[in-house]
Amino acid sequence: MACFVYTIFGSWKDVPVGPTAIAAILTRETLQKAHLGPDFAVLLCFVSGCVSLLMGLLQLGFLLDFISGPVSVGFTSAASIIIATSQVKDILGLKVTGTKFVQVWQSIFEHIGETRRWDTALGIICIIVLLLLRKVKDLPVVPKNTKVPSRLQQAITKSFWLISTARNIIIVIVCAVMCWLLEKHLGESPVILTGHVKQGLPEFRLPPFEAQVGNETYTFIDMISALGTGCLVVPMLSLLETISIAKVFSEGKSIDATQEMLALGACNVISSFVSSMPVSGGLSRGAVNHSSGVKTTLGGVYTGLLVLISLQFLTPYLYYIPKASLAAVIIAAVVFMVEFQVVKPMWRSKKIDLIPAITTFLCCLFIRLELGIVIGIGINLLFLLYASARPTLRVHKATSMSGCEYLVITPDRSLVFPSVEYVRATISKQGLREGIAVPVVIDSTHIQAADFTAARGIKTLIEDFTKRGQPLIFHNLKPRVIEIFKGVKPSGLTCSSSELELNDHLKGKSIFLAAFLVCKISSTFYVFYFRIHEHLNGDS
Repeated sequence: MACFVYTIFGSWKDVPVGPTAIAAILTRETLQKAHLGPDFAVLLCFVSGCVSLLMGLLQLGFLLDFISGPVSVGFTSAASIIIATSQVKDILGLKVTGTKFVQVWQSIFEHIGETRRWDTALGIICIIVLLLLRKVKDLPVVPKNTKVPSRLQQAITKSFWLISTARNIIIVIVCAVMCWLLEKHLGESPVILTGHVKQGLPEFRLPPFEAQVGNETYTFIDMISALGTGCLVVPMLSLLETISIAKVFSEGKSIDATQEMLALGACNVISSFVSSMPVSGGLSRGAVNHSSGVKTTLGGVYTGLLVLISLQFLTPYLYYIPKASLAAVIIAAVVFMVEFQVVKPMWRSKKIDLIPAITTFLCCLFIRLELGIVIGIGINLLFLLYASARPTLRVHKATSMSGCEYLVITPDRSLVFPSVEYVRATISKQGLREGIAVPVVIDSTHIQAADFTAARGIKTLIEDFTKRGQPLIFHNLKPRVIEIFKGVKPSGLTCSSSELELNDHLKGKSIFLAAFLVCKISSTFYVFYFRIHEHLNGDS
């Protein structure tokens, strides 16, 4: 259903919307918390669609910007390993318990003695063949120096590409035919088969707003409460996956995130009427679409029609597909989603980004997927808040056109409430270090905005400098920021908008400072003289 809906509402030809590994593992994680049934998966699809539609209508695409690259890498890599782990039991032919990463591996090792050799052999062979077929399209059929390949070379190249692209279905069909022949001649299959799959199309009906789990009846509110954070995490990550695919194949074109939100929301809402799990864009299918030369979103119609035909007529033949071959297909696909290759560039560019990436990866792997990505986003927000609270202040000395030496302090960003005390303390400390005879100029070129707390902090800073008689000048301060500062009525706010104006202020301040120092020295000398005079005359 999503294929047809996206054809109408979608904006990117390369995005194929449907069930994906990421959406599946998130749905599984959400339902396993309370051992919920398939009705909850269908409702999750409906709720995900409503959330996506609401985000699109409210223009909330910016929320996806808070899921950084490192967090996304950590989540995708952990989800891929969890998906692969869940398929290991079918490769070995085991029936194991446990749902979490550690539990599954513990159960596998406890039952390792029950491994079925034919399932294991078939699974390993399928994985090897799939990995080899993946490289077939890269075989050098056309020599490097050949400018115009012959028709035969073109035909061979296209054939290799087709075999490489269709490797999954080739493996599944070959294994299914083999098992059918074995059952026909031997009476049974040496490997575990998929078994009976219900034939026909699902009924078109409202998603379930009430469910029965054991002896307990869940109302709509109870179902939403049971789904918990999955109602937000699933649509957010589905949107992120879909928009990421669009970015990969955008070729420099701008992406309308709002339109994609509306399209994906419509896909999920309408898909829930045919008992679907949550859907999103799939990266591997997107790559196939792009390399196949798909021109418009109408390509989804062909995909949808083939799926409908398969559901109606081909489900009896799914009985013979070995579980080991399906597991091999999934493992061979998701193993390339583990993005270890980004660690080295991340280390070279900014090492601190490894912290949210590794934390997200470990938390997703050993705790829960949705909790892991929330923790990763939280760490990124802490980094942003710390950077906001601790701006960089560049300090250097300069000389004006009139020869007056002054200290220049340049904040690298806007002044907001977390950073006010730090900026104030740093400027005051630098001013004291140089002495009151040296004027301080705050280069405000990068101060694009300020708030009330910042204005009050600047007022206190000006008062501190006034008390000790040290000149303080704001250079290149934006008019809108000046108005914010004036809102708290600071006394003695001095601003300059050009080098000439700054030079005039420095000259005036220098004359004032010189007079101030003369008066202070004279006053000190007079008090000193008066005390000596009193002492010599014996007065107390």
